[in-house]
Amino acid sequence: MYVIVILAMIAGFLALRLYSVLGKRTGHEQEPALRPAEERAKVTIVQPRPVPEMAGDSVRLADGLIAPGGEAGVRALIAADRGFDVPQFVDGAKAAYKMVLEAFWRGDRQELEWLCDADVLASFEEAIAAREAEGHVLDNRLVRIEKAQIIDASVTGRLAEVSLRFEADIAAVTRDKDGHVVAGSLTDAIGTNDIWTFTRDLRSTDPNWKLSETDEAA
Repeated sequence: MYVIVILAMIAGFLALRLYSVLGKRTGHEQEPALRPAEERAKVTIVQPRPVPEMAGDSVRLADGLIAPGGEAGVRALIAADRGFDVPQFVDGAKAAYKMVLEAFWRGDRQELEWLCDADVLASFEEAIAAREAEGHVLDNRLVRIEKAQIIDASVTGRLAEVSLRFEADIAAVTRDKDGHVVAGSLTDAIGTNDIWTFTRDLRSTDPNWKLSETDEAA
């Protein structure tokens, strides 16, 4: 009998100790501390793969994104900025083309300040002021961008420049202060050919490119 009692007491004592170590999960306990670093599984850091050089006409001229005369400049830019991606840049340039045009048509100086450098901004502001002085309002619409192609690129020191040729259709109407049409038509789109140059400081933490020059294509 005494042996049984003693064994029961030992079993109870062990059960109590086990309970105190493991406890009962209620959902509010702290997570267990991490094991020492040497005991944890090593974490493999995947390094980004280097951007492969553009190889062959199938890549260089894919979808006509780069004109033959712009290939060397794009190669130099990729060498200076391994993160430069041609399709992504062209898509961004097309979006910027639309945003700049619409901001200019609206007379949105604040939007233009974010998208353009000081010289281009000054030119746009001058044109907007002249338009406002005449009481004219632009009721323009970008119908479509037919083509956007890099025609030149360069890197000078830390400054990168990329020039693109845009071919687009724009429906343009100018109205007076009373809303009457002064010029243009919304039903007849006009084909435009522009060359826009975007610049960026490659050492800047700001990933955005700014419009630094506009011109009509020949």
